[in-house]
Amino acid sequence: MPEGPLQCTVRGCRRALSHQERTWTCEAGHAFDIARNGYVNLLQPQDRKSLAAGDLAAAVAARGRLLAGGIGAAAIHSVLDLPETRALPRNAVVADLGCGGGELLAALKETRQILPIGIDLSIAAVSAAARATPDALWVVANIDRGIPLCDGSASFLISLHGRRHPAESRRVLSVSGRLVVVVPASDDLIELRRTVLGEGVERDRTARVIAEHEDHCVLERSTSVRERRSLDRPALLDLLQGTYRGARASAEARITHLSSLEVTLASDVLIFRPR
Repeated sequence: MPEGPLQCTVRGCRRALSHQERTWTCEAGHAFDIARNGYVNLLQPQDRKSLAAGDLAAAVAARGRLLAGGIGAAAIHSVLDLPETRALPRNAVVADLGCGGGELLAALKETRQILPIGIDLSIAAVSAAARATPDALWVVANIDRGIPLCDGSASFLISLHGRRHPAESRRVLSVSGRLVVVVPASDDLIELRRTVLGEGVERDRTARVIAEHEDHCVLERSTSVRERRSLDRPALLDLLQGTYRGARASAEARITHLSSLEVTLASDVLIFRPR
């Protein structure tokens, strides 16, 4: 693979990385070995607060089971069906920020000849993604610290219910690139929240996302996607596991009696271009 698009994460370096057999290296001699599962770990000691940073394996597995059953797949299809996605040029660098188990990139690879890069803080998530889709580039890194891509190297950035870094997104996007941010809509899982947490407050996130990007990117348009699913107890428990809704001690009694529920899964999709 030619030099780039990955960037060295050693503090003060930021040189492009080159792929050499089982290692990614930069001209300064910094080297990152490729793990047995096929991913590369670019984390630096200051990039995480614990050795188990990011999603735990149980949360990754729970979301994987849901998507395998089609639950939550509407959000993925909303990205796949965008005109900007369909118009991606051949070999475009497409990076998923907070890729989780890699389901979105795996689906995108089926219809587009792209260079897919999945980035996540969770080793469990990236390891699962690399096992499922070995012909993509999977990276462990902390998006909050910076996106480990070279300047202007990405044609398409995606944040699907994941982390965001507006300034870094602008830096790594090409002039004609696009950033797609998908966030839970105000009524996402509202029935489950009302049942388990005792509250069904609708919280709009889109205004905050637009505001945090306004110095770096311009909102071109937005859309929404919704699905209603009648879910049994195992699926509801996976939703709680995957979204941390059941973490409060006060929710334990309600979860014990949870059997089945009709649930709304809703997302707002925002498409930005670099300013």
